[in-house]
Amino acid sequence: MVNRLSPDDAMFYFLGGAGTTTHLGALLILDPAQAGPGAAKLDYSSLVSLVENRLQLVPRYRQVVTEVTLGLARPLWVDDPDFDIAFHVRMSALPQPGSDEQLQELIARVMSRPLDRDRPLWELYLIEGLADGRLAILSKTHRCLLGSGEGLEISEVITDDTAEPELLPTDLWMPGHPPGPRSVTMGALAEAMARPGELVESLFNGSGPIADLLTLADRSARFIGNSVQQLVNTAPDSPLNTVSSSARLYTFASLSRAECLRVAERFECSFNDVVLGVITGVMRRWTLSVKDSVAHGETVRAVLPLGAREPVADGRRGGGWISEGRAEFVTDLPVGEDAPAVRLMQVAGLADRYSQSQRRMTPGMRPLLPELGVVPFADVSTRVFNSIFQRSFNVPISMGDHRIAPRYVAGVPVVSLYTIPTLITQRALAISVSEYGESVEFGFMADRNVVGDLPAMAGYVAESMEELATGGFPDRPFDRRAVTGDDSRNEVDE
Repeated sequence: MVNRLSPDDAMFYFLGGAGTTTHLGALLILDPAQAGPGAAKLDYSSLVSLVENRLQLVPRYRQVVTEVTLGLARPLWVDDPDFDIAFHVRMSALPQPGSDEQLQELIARVMSRPLDRDRPLWELYLIEGLADGRLAILSKTHRCLLGSGEGLEISEVITDDTAEPELLPTDLWMPGHPPGPRSVTMGALAEAMARPGELVESLFNGSGPIADLLTLADRSARFIGNSVQQLVNTAPDSPLNTVSSSARLYTFASLSRAECLRVAERFECSFNDVVLGVITGVMRRWTLSVKDSVAHGETVRAVLPLGAREPVADGRRGGGWISEGRAEFVTDLPVGEDAPAVRLMQVAGLADRYSQSQRRMTPGMRPLLPELGVVPFADVSTRVFNSIFQRSFNVPISMGDHRIAPRYVAGVPVVSLYTIPTLITQRALAISVSEYGESVEFGFMADRNVVGDLPAMAGYVAESMEELATGGFPDRPFDRRAVTGDDSRNEVDE
């Protein structure tokens, strides 16, 4: 049976290139000192054994992408006949003192390198030498491996929700016989020739090929209409939309979840409003660092998952932490507002408004005319795609829609979990947020040549949270109505 990449996966596969890293991942910080007395030592050999045992849950991680001649059809998933687990699971170490800065620099170097397209598109690193005897696991996975946001990332596969690791039955995997180039081409031609017959069959069966074509035309028209609408309502001018290089910087920061909840209660807003308010404060400080002043009413336009606006009760479900491939919406971060309380209320008001606006919603990155199933001139299509979405927003923000319960790797507790976002072309910064245990974890990935001061953003997170926790209106009770009244002055009139 032919196993082709979906239209979405094929789009991400072809989007890879200079200035674009279509891989993402996660950083797990582990503390062996907190493991139970009976826990086995986590080293390279035990990690390899664990990964080998869990790969049966994600068959694509032992498959390579095979392109079709002349783009006659989407590429195929094919078993890698030379699969080598030692190539994908690697070991590294930090020099003393094993600081967070050294770890972040190592991550930046690893994430700057493209994945080898002749092998399965993922890597996993065990990093030793962190301060206080800690370990780190860094995963690096091509976006096309995750499907439509439903596939598991390799870091999710190797973790457990209890200190007792789950051992799956022994997996005696043998690669299937890969199809030859002639077979791949003939199969693509056969599929193309079959399409007219399918239409005729649909006609006689009364399923309505004309309606199918009209649906295709309608979807295409709506796609182009939405794209034109986004082009007309472009994002503010920003160096964050500068053409990027492949050199990366990465930094992370953490906040107390309880502190975020206290601020949310005080300002009568949601938990995610506070998180977005913190990011707005970070972007305001960064903007002030690259120019002399910020005008009142100035904004940074962000795109984030629609699920981040859906209220979910505490103690909600566990599960994956990669939020790619879900419906999104575009909102504005009011970096021109200097009063922290007013800025937070503007963030909440704009996000509530735009998350319900059809003009601001997007199904996420999607290929052009996916129903055709053909990928002609992939490089040209990619350039067209990039040009359409070049100025629709300044910065992507990935936010999980649930709190992640504590995780373990081979019985060793994960004390911190940071997701690493994709940095697509024409974007110099990407931000990820995950709610893990009692912390809120922020990850920042940036183009080294554009956002060279990225490490400062870790400090900006703490400063932004502090001003929300202690600032606002210290001399009088907080009046939500007064702040909301000021909100309307700064919203974009659409």
